[in-house]
Amino acid sequence: MHKNVWTLTIAQAFIMSVNSLNVFAGGLIGNKIAPSEKLATLPVASIIVGTALATVPLTMMMKNLGRRKTFLMVAAYSLIIALLASYAIYISHFYLFSLCTFLLGVTSACIMQFRFASMESVAEDQIPKAASYVLLGGIAAAYIGPEVALLGKDILATEFAGSFLLLGGLFVMGFLILLRYENTISQEEKAIAKPRKMSVIASQKTFWVAILGATIGYAVMAFIMTATPVSMHVMDGHSLNITKTVIQSHIVAMFLPSLITGHLINRFGVSVVMILGLIAYLICVGFAFAGHFVHNYWVALILLGIGWNFLFVAGTTLLPQTHTSGERFKVQAFNEFFLFSSQAVASLSAGWVVFEFGWEVLLLVTLPFILIQFITLAIWKSNKIMIPSKAED
Repeated sequence: MHKNVWTLTIAQAFIMSVNSLNVFAGGLIGNKIAPSEKLATLPVASIIVGTALATVPLTMMMKNLGRRKTFLMVAAYSLIIALLASYAIYISHFYLFSLCTFLLGVTSACIMQFRFASMESVAEDQIPKAASYVLLGGIAAAYIGPEVALLGKDILATEFAGSFLLLGGLFVMGFLILLRYENTISQEEKAIAKPRKMSVIASQKTFWVAILGATIGYAVMAFIMTATPVSMHVMDGHSLNITKTVIQSHIVAMFLPSLITGHLINRFGVSVVMILGLIAYLICVGFAFAGHFVHNYWVALILLGIGWNFLFVAGTTLLPQTHTSGERFKVQAFNEFFLFSSQAVASLSAGWVVFEFGWEVLLLVTLPFILIQFITLAIWKSNKIMIPSKAED
């Protein structure tokens, strides 16, 4: 495997910690410094919105400047924003802190480009493994973020101001690791052929199988995951420690299957892995619907993580089959904006749905979206639009 894959995997472990740190501490910080408790989760929501809005300009920046230079610039930028966030917490300026988490959405959007960069660094038959392996950094990030939040909680006068100070140190580590990354796209390769219009690219059924696979996988996961702590702890009264364990198990289940997902795609094909992901989602909904006991949540959230991994990696692996080298950045920008806009809507609406209509209704809302992807896959297969690669032989 090309050294870029392992470079990006390790860098992701440090830089992606911004997400888990903010999910863990953002609401707690907001609860202390927000002018109203209703605004407490704004810093958590802000980074999701920032990610969605940053995807297109960031991808175009990579097209013009190259991935390496963009990765390094974003890592340096992230350090500055982390220090500003630390200062905002220190002076208890809620809106400045929320602006900082919004600006860190650029960091989050940059991290998500690591999977495309890793795929560009390997031969075609290694693309599924590269897309899968780079996500393994997320396992480490899931634990590093909360641990850094707790480690830095009391090192400054205001709680958690030191956490974002330490987050800046993680960005420095990520920057140093990314110095080993090598650009793999030449200017000549970018100009091989005149890019087609987006409407022409989007007319391919394969394109929508890839886009919807990753998007529905992300949106359903974010919708259920975001509502789980509310349903478990606030509404059902399960302890915060048990709720934390369920969420941590879910995060591990999101990334650990990456050890085998690439192999499964090479062996059985993208469509089979997507179907397995959708089946995992259906069983997840069934377990969660069956009761409000800890084991219902725990099994459901593990299946939710596995389903997300299969759908996200399969969709990511399939996407390069829909565009030429000169079209990659345009297609990736569309994919990322579509994906993260859907995630933002899902995350922001989850709390309202679970409070207004209950856990069971929230689960039922996901079923039409799961069905849409089943239908999309069925149409794709029935028209015999196959992937021209070993993955679907």
